[in-house]
Amino acid sequence: MAFAPVLRRRLYQEVAERLEHLIRSGELPEGRALPSERELMEHFAVGRPAIREALLSLQQKGLIVIGNGERARVTAPDAERLIGALSGAARVYLTRADGVRQFQAARRLFEGAIARQAARSADEGAIARIRHALDANATARGDVAAFRATDIDFHFQIVRTCGNPLLTGVHQALAGWLGEQRSVSLAAPGAEASAFDFHTRICAAIAAHDTDAAEAAMHAHLDAVAAFYWQQAQPDGRIDPP
Repeated sequence: MAFAPVLRRRLYQEVAERLEHLIRSGELPEGRALPSERELMEHFAVGRPAIREALLSLQQKGLIVIGNGERARVTAPDAERLIGALSGAARVYLTRADGVRQFQAARRLFEGAIARQAARSADEGAIARIRHALDANATARGDVAAFRATDIDFHFQIVRTCGNPLLTGVHQALAGWLGEQRSVSLAAPGAEASAFDFHTRICAAIAAHDTDAAEAAMHAHLDAVAAFYWQQAQPDGRIDPP
């Protein structure tokens, strides 16, 4: 017979789990203030530290907000809070060369699929916004900071076509987490011209509603970005200081 060990849980985890159940069941609906710390202490028969740790845990999950001098209040999780909870771990992960490569691969898959969806569903308004972002990217050539900003906006306008706040949140998180990659890769000789050429190809494919071409162009673009990045990097993934 196989026996699994009995897990010893801390008090705050039990409190957090019970409060989360009340939130998910609707007994504590969005906007409702939770009982005071003292009331929660009495209800769960635990001390103040357990209550505070439980509330912090729920806040980190995006289930409640805690204001200065106010009771904790139930809130609806959104993409920004969901992604924000991952940011600390993501940035530590990116300190390793293998972590950067895995994030690059994740971005390639994600943005390739987004480009395909944009080519399938973008209406004239969305296409006009993507073309406007491409024009701004063209104007910014030769100015590293401006080109980087318009590069980010070009990719953002593509993901906007999906109309999904979660996808937008994931995209913005990836753009932030891989911000160093964009800066480093654009410093490589020929990187700016390569990026703009691929942006032009991606825009044309989306405007033509050519899903295969849009996905392929995005994949080729991000492969080139990764190649430029690793040209600048040391074998262990470190970047030479300017």
